[in-house]
Amino acid sequence: MDAREIRRMKPELTRYLNRFADCFSRKDTRAHLPVYVEGQLSDLPRKSAEPIALAAGVPVRTLQEFLSQLRWDEDALRTRLQTMVAAEHASSHSIGIIDETSDVKKGIKTPGVQRQWCGCAGKTENCIVTVHLAYAANDFHCLLDGELFLPESWAEDRARCQEAGIPDEMTYRSKWEIALEQYDRAIANGIAFEWLTFDEGYGSKGPFLRALSERRQKYVAEVPVTMTGWLTPPKVTSRRSQRTGRPARIPRLTKNSPRPQRIDELLNDHPKLRDQAWKKYRIKDGEKGPMVWEVKHAMLIRPTKQGLPDERLHLLVARNILNEAEVKYFFSNAPEKTPVTTLLLVAFSRWRVERCFQDQKQDIGLDAWEGRRYLGLKRHLILSSVSYLFLARMRAKLREKKSRSDDLSSARGGLGVGAELVA
Repeated sequence: MDAREIRRMKPELTRYLNRFADCFSRKDTRAHLPVYVEGQLSDLPRKSAEPIALAAGVPVRTLQEFLSQLRWDEDALRTRLQTMVAAEHASSHSIGIIDETSDVKKGIKTPGVQRQWCGCAGKTENCIVTVHLAYAANDFHCLLDGELFLPESWAEDRARCQEAGIPDEMTYRSKWEIALEQYDRAIANGIAFEWLTFDEGYGSKGPFLRALSERRQKYVAEVPVTMTGWLTPPKVTSRRSQRTGRPARIPRLTKNSPRPQRIDELLNDHPKLRDQAWKKYRIKDGEKGPMVWEVKHAMLIRPTKQGLPDERLHLLVARNILNEAEVKYFFSNAPEKTPVTTLLLVAFSRWRVERCFQDQKQDIGLDAWEGRRYLGLKRHLILSSVSYLFLARMRAKLREKKSRSDDLSSARGGLGVGAELVA
């Protein structure tokens, strides 16, 4: 947005930011909020604290201290954002999307920085990684939460953590554990997800999938081909333990029961999938035309750690008709009668969080943070979500106006707006 557009929206932006006013105990501290958000919404080529401060005519040091030192309640700011989304963008078709993004950083002082896989660079690079939870409903999407992934090398060096302002209670956690904490926080703040979806980096984690099922959260998870299961239920028997005392029955597979197979082996070998015809689905209307995948579906039984039958899940195998080497596998704990079209709609919704990352980096400056203190990074992630929520709401209003205009055009014989995501 350019300066003229920002000025035109200023009254609405002011009303929006006033809803966060009680997160700041001091008026002079609160005055930095519109400076930072307007800077993120502006057309500045670089949206770190320094250029934002210079453009606004405020001391650079003051805005940097607003992020990393001044006292205000960033957790309350995040809570307010989530309660606003819960109250004003609720939908029976809501989808939560878990994903991570990375930003290349120089030096060794940025919290969490190390050489690790950097998705934005497509290679191992010196970078930080942050885990995010997004919300999508109809044509609306936004980021609800973001947290730094703290590598083990950092967590084990508490002196380094102390220098970066990383709290003592913040230790190494797997990315799926961070994501689960973000999910629980959003639920506590009133967010309701009809579905949850994520890539195989999270779908490969059995404890994460079990935790979601325990919370009665429906999901569609992309999973790696190394996941195993049965398409035909194995037979289970019990044998008595040989220990002294009262004998206990221990369940086990019968002698002739097959062991669980990898899902790519099931696709090629098991008649339920091998002999099943591929069925074509139009997943999404893209800029270059419809995206069509062909799909096979079956119910699969997952094994426990002890190798016994456990949860019964949907298994979807999707193959790109334009590139048959591109095959995706999905698990879902949805009720057995859930239509395949619904599962596919959720499974292929991850583009929404990718769009959030793209927009936030290009339009908001999500990747523009420069600092050495963890609190500054945490606040920058939350403020970026606040700025992006305003941007998403403005875009939604523009779409409504355009939709009304297109409806009038359709009535006169023109073409109306079609759904962007279809199954």
